[in-house]
Amino acid sequence: MTDAESVTDLAATLRALRRAADLSQRELACKSGVPQATIARIESGQSSDPSFRTVERLFGAVAGRIVLEGPVTGELAAVPHEDLRDAAGRHCPAHLDAREVREPKDWPGAWWAHWFNVPPNRWPQLPAVTFRLDRTMRDRDRQRERVRSDYLVRRHVDPALPSTSWRFVAELPDGDLVGELRAHERSSDLLIGHPELGQRQIVVDGVLVAPAYRLLGIGRRLVAAFLAEMDRAGVRSAHAIAESGGASFLLACGFELEASRPAALRFERPVRRGQPPPTSEGPAPVSGGRLRPR
Repeated sequence: MTDAESVTDLAATLRALRRAADLSQRELACKSGVPQATIARIESGQSSDPSFRTVERLFGAVAGRIVLEGPVTGELAAVPHEDLRDAAGRHCPAHLDAREVREPKDWPGAWWAHWFNVPPNRWPQLPAVTFRLDRTMRDRDRQRERVRSDYLVRRHVDPALPSTSWRFVAELPDGDLVGELRAHERSSDLLIGHPELGQRQIVVDGVLVAPAYRLLGIGRRLVAAFLAEMDRAGVRSAHAIAESGGASFLLACGFELEASRPAALRFERPVRRGQPPPTSEGPAPVSGGRLRPR
């Protein structure tokens, strides 16, 4: 290995270590006692021969958070944006998540870009790359990416429930639930006079995804698993009643709007000042209730 290759390997390794420990150059300098300027020279390849003591102090500063066994290659994930450079040709901060800016929508500073169409000749001067400084949001985004790559979808069978109940879950390897789909088969006894009497039909009760992990495709995978199970069971039709964005979601999954749809109704009792709510002792009066569409 040549000296140039050794410098390159050390620079990339140090940047990967900082990213794994989520430390900026300034934070690593405080933990290791090595000046930030020295760290910057090592990472840029300008320091051709750092002392062993300097390297030892830098590696020791993150030893409490990272355990390295054997050769570094293959054990430490490389910085994903290692090839990106800013307008001055410098590396982007290794511990942040950098991405290339090609249009205003790629840059958080162009807050208006998602609502207005501005022609390219009127774009402001865009940076070459951008990255998120807020640690809380950065950790949230990385957790979302881990969930996107790790979660699995399966049908959950509960012996305590009737065989006509269908449930699909999206869960992480440790068992944490991030989404579920519930459905049930219509009873043929309740379909007297229905033109499709005798055919198995499914009613989708709901598709739920944890708020922190929405827009990751979890709901679509749950619906896809549900439709695949319908094919295996020989069930031809599924029905659902959706509100607001739920209708758009199901349309994107292949559902179609029916010509006539039932109204969504709700029953509420009015609250009167000075009167306690009805108790479970005896039947409650019905005259004060009302049905209204919502």
